Amino acid sequence: MKFIDSAEIFVRSGDGGKGHISFRREKYVPKGGPDGGNGGKGGDIIFEASSDLNTLLDFHYKRKFVAENGKPGEKANRSGKDGKDLKIKVPVGTMIYNADTDELLADLTIEKQKVIIAKGGRGGLGNANFATPTNQAPRYAQPGEPGLELNLRLELKLLADVGLVGFPNVGKSTLISVISAAKPKIADYPFTTLVPNLGVVKIDDYKSFVVADIPGLIEGASLGKGLGHQFLKHIERTRLLVFLLDINSDDITRDYEILCNEIELYNIDLTYKPRIICISKCDLATNERRNEISKIIIDNRYPEQFLISSITQMNIEKLKYKMWELIEKIPKYT
Repeated sequence: MKFIDSAEIFVRSGDGGKGHISFRREKYVPKGGPDGGNGGKGGDIIFEASSDLNTLLDFHYKRKFVAENGKPGEKANRSGKDGKDLKIKVPVGTMIYNADTDELLADLTIEKQKVIIAKGGRGGLGNANFATPTNQAPRYAQPGEPGLELNLRLELKLLADVGLVGFPNVGKSTLISVISAAKPKIADYPFTTLVPNLGVVKIDDYKSFVVADIPGLIEGASLGKGLGHQFLKHIERTRLLVFLLDINSDDITRDYEILCNEIELYNIDLTYKPRIICISKCDLATNERRNEISKIIIDNRYPEQFLISSITQMNIEKLKYKMWELIEKIPKYT
């Protein structure tokens, strides 16, 4: 399935039904009073978060959503039927903006969370509501209120516990394929991962967490270079960042500094997220190189570093349990 993380749509809530003008006409009541009923309320536009969806792709094919209008009032003081609400399901993690003002209208982060984005118009009052001692036969009824029209921008930010961060081709996709059931595309060239991948890591029957494999960053990603800028937003909701650095890099410390700088330029709050530093592809390095790298403290704030290999499973179990140990201590995104 193609991954789509933004879309623009048009929504319109239902118009209220118009009030009715009528008078009682009964055999022995030649001059009956007004009995026009009220119009029904227009349908609301309601968004609901659903974990069954993981993309906004459908909104690229259907962009217009209109709720049902309320029915007009009827004689004998019968009110018109309310218009049906229109419920629109979106993935959990969807943010809804007014596309014209850029105002955030809703942030749906919980399964089955609902929000009314556009209320339907009120139904008009029938002429029975306007009778007075001095005007006992009003020939006036209200029109229904019009529905609300909105241009909306939908943005999806993945809800994952752990975000894998690193340059292209450092082994993020291979790692997520090893620690979870996710099956991302893997190849030995940059930008193999063109969309975020999610994997559920199971510790035991009652312990699991979600890892997001974010497409590789490059220097300048925060300014729109490469693919990183498009997907940096997906690590904003994660509780823990795992930095993957290639053991055979010419300057592994510089690589880490570039990644940290791009994250800080995008959103400085990300610099305060807990993190784990992993040196990947250790199966491709000599023992001398492993020993050399193990003595380098890449970040003094996080002196514990994992030398890993997804191919040989080197330290993979230790890494999984360290992730779990840390995320248990960190509140979920709300």
